[in-house]
Amino acid sequence: MNRSNRLQERVAGNYADLSVKLRAAADYVLANEMDVAARSLRAISAASGVSPATLSRLARVLGFETYEELRELCRDSVGERSQSLSQRVQRLQDDSDEAVPIYDRQAAACISNITTLVDTLDKDRLQKTVNALAEAKSVVLFGAFGSTGIVEYMAYLTNYFSTTWTLAGRMGASLGASLAAMGPDDVLLVVTKTPYAARAVRAVEAAQQIGARTIVISDSHACPAIKFATFPFIVPSDSPQFFSSYAATLTLMESMVAMLVAQSGEGTNERIREVERHNQRLGDFWVD
Repeated sequence: MNRSNRLQERVAGNYADLSVKLRAAADYVLANEMDVAARSLRAISAASGVSPATLSRLARVLGFETYEELRELCRDSVGERSQSLSQRVQRLQDDSDEAVPIYDRQAAACISNITTLVDTLDKDRLQKTVNALAEAKSVVLFGAFGSTGIVEYMAYLTNYFSTTWTLAGRMGASLGASLAAMGPDDVLLVVTKTPYAARAVRAVEAAQQIGARTIVISDSHACPAIKFATFPFIVPSDSPQFFSSYAATLTLMESMVAMLVAQSGEGTNERIREVERHNQRLGDFWVD
């Protein structure tokens, strides 16, 4: 599990017991880890409006002896996220002779990510997100780079029971055209992981300006699209390999789809039966 997730876990584990001032301080630290890592306590205090004493008290409540220890954890977290893919490959190769095989470490990371998601997920936010998807006139999905196939998979699942979900920016389609067709009754769902796709960030910002509701699934509070999200989700994505793990992200997205179907009416079931009938007529699936 990466250091960023451990910091988020510390905050999540203590959040309910924090005072209003300490909650504001914790929210700022998690949303601005890069600034906390790079700037002095006095500068962070001036930027956040939170007193140095409150920031130091937050550090102690979270289990650090000093604010500087919290800041050092932020430095490590930022350093991990800022590594290029080639640097991560080098780290992977350097660790290849470790006693624990890569597949064991990868599996352990995925299990840890999913466990952390289950333990820290805001269930109320998840339900509100599913309700927004159910009420939307249309849902537009967008993912770039490694997230492309993930949103395509979600589109495949939802097209079984809905005709209002579309993929943006795929197979020559214009992302701008999809955004231009959106309105306040629509939802944009974006998945983006480090390194963040510029088009994904700009798409969320544009959708927010249109008045559409936005869902952002990412791996860190440092994701620049988070501030434009109606429903933000920070999903653990740690992995010993050179790329982010999507195991917990898939768990979240599949859960959203399952919740949508579970709370829908008979029309959904009939739609799925009709799709299955057409699949059978077309001979899409192998039959012995």
